[in-house]
Amino acid sequence: MLDTKPLLIAREFPAIKRQALEILQVNLGYLCNLSCTHCHVNAGPRRTELMDEATIQLVLDVIKSRGVKTLDLTGGAPEMNPHFRYLVTEARKLGCEVIDRCNITILSEPGYEDLAQFLADQKVKVVASLPCYTQENVDAQRGKGVFDSSIKGLHDLNALGFGKAGTGLELDLVYNPGGAFLPPSQQSLEQDYKQRLMDDWGIEFNQLYTITNMPISRFGSMLVSKGQFNDYMQLLIDNYHEKNLDTVMCRNTVSVDYQGYLYDCDFNQMLAMPCEHKDHSPRHIQDLLSSDLAGENIVVAGHCFGCTAGAGSSCGGALS
Repeated sequence: MLDTKPLLIAREFPAIKRQALEILQVNLGYLCNLSCTHCHVNAGPRRTELMDEATIQLVLDVIKSRGVKTLDLTGGAPEMNPHFRYLVTEARKLGCEVIDRCNITILSEPGYEDLAQFLADQKVKVVASLPCYTQENVDAQRGKGVFDSSIKGLHDLNALGFGKAGTGLELDLVYNPGGAFLPPSQQSLEQDYKQRLMDDWGIEFNQLYTITNMPISRFGSMLVSKGQFNDYMQLLIDNYHEKNLDTVMCRNTVSVDYQGYLYDCDFNQMLAMPCEHKDHSPRHIQDLLSSDLAGENIVVAGHCFGCTAGAGSSCGGALS
C-alpha cells in the first residue's frame, strides 16, 4: 500500500486548539467482517488487533472521572471485540450516550443474531454505513452481497423501533463518495435516501451523514496509484472554508486506538500522528484521568482540508 503521510505532512494547515473533552471516540480494533475500499483504518477479517480488557476498564474510568458525555465506538466492526457488550453496558450505567458505528452486515453474521436486540435494550445510537441506496454502488464499494445484507439489517433494526418516531431509538446512515469528489448537499441527499429507501424497501431512518473521503490509507493509496492524489488535494484546498474550523470534531473529541494511545482524530490515528507530551512521548488514555487536554494544539496536516472543505465533514456529518 502506498503511504500518503509524507505528502500530507508537507502541506500547511491553520493551527487550532482543543476545547474541553466531551466525546471519547474509541477504536475497539481493526477486525471486521468486511474490507471496504474507502476504509481509512484498513480493517478486515484477517486483522487481529483488538482492545484488551484492561484498556476497556481505563475507558470506563475516564468516562466516570471526566464526565464524558458520549462514547463513540468504532473499528473495524466494534461489535467483534469480545468486550464490546461489557463496555456498552457499563458506559450506559454511567449515563453516557453510546454510539455504535455499525456496518449493518454484522447483524447477520453467525454469533451476532441477538446483537440488534442488545443495542435496542441498551438504547445505543446506531450509526450505520450505507454509501449508496443502490445495490450496484454499495457492492462495488464494499463487496458482493453487502447491499442485500445491509437491507436485511436495516429491516431488523426498524422492526425493533430504530429510526422510527417516538421510540427513542436513533438510526443514522453514513454516505461516503464512491470516488475522488466531495459529497453533495447533506440535506438534499438525505431526502433522496429517505424517499428511495422507503419506496423501494420500506426502510426508515433518522439522519444521513455525508463524510468526505480522506486521502489516507486505502483511499489515499488508490489516489496515488491512479495519479489523482494532487488533483484531489487541490479539490479539498480549493473548497476550504475557514468557518468550519470552529466546529471540527477534533476540538471536543479524543480518539483512542486499540492500545489506548490518544489521537486528535481517527484519521491521525491511521497516520500514526499521536497526541504527545512535551518530551514527544505518546499520550495514553491514562493521561485523561488527570487532564482533558483542553487548550493544547491539535496535530494537523494536509488531510485536515478534508474536514474543512465544502460543507465540512466530521463523524457527525456535514459541519455547515
